[in-house]
Amino acid sequence: MATTIRPLVPSDWRAVERIYREGIATGDTTFEAEPPTWEQFDAGRLNVARLVAVDDDGTVLGWAAVSPVSGRDVYHGVVEHSVYVGSQAQGRGVGRLLLSELIEACEDAGIWTIQSSVFPANIASLALHEQLGFRRVGIRERIARMRYGPHIGEWRDTVLIERRSGRVAL
Repeated sequence: MATTIRPLVPSDWRAVERIYREGIATGDTTFEAEPPTWEQFDAGRLNVARLVAVDDDGTVLGWAAVSPVSGRDVYHGVVEHSVYVGSQAQGRGVGRLLLSELIEACEDAGIWTIQSSVFPANIASLALHEQLGFRRVGIRERIARMRYGPHIGEWRDTVLIERRSGRVAL
């Protein structure tokens, strides 16, 4: 079955939210205990690189999006990204397709730095990012305390990763 990457549209939200909830339930994807509403998601993400991966039947398998790291003009061109793959599609290359397309879309838009914070336990995500040119900037030790799920009450580390464009002039 083929996977296609296309822009995320509002009618995808139900599937995107379901996949987001699956990630949240693992306790190893985000500090958020609940997905945002569509309105919050829409307001907080750039229109650049809002993507979904779909199968031949149009089923959403995963999603990706970017947010500005700051509203300050000096950080224009620097984004934080998210990539989530539904449990039924993991291990099939969907994350690689989404992240590759996200990188391309960001560079086309003049974005020169893509970053994220990843839990050290999310080994697959860290490996994928490394394969696609992200580097580990450092460990943010005990950066926040989990308020839900299997790690409730634990102070968690995150790995700060980033990818600098080789194409966008600084």
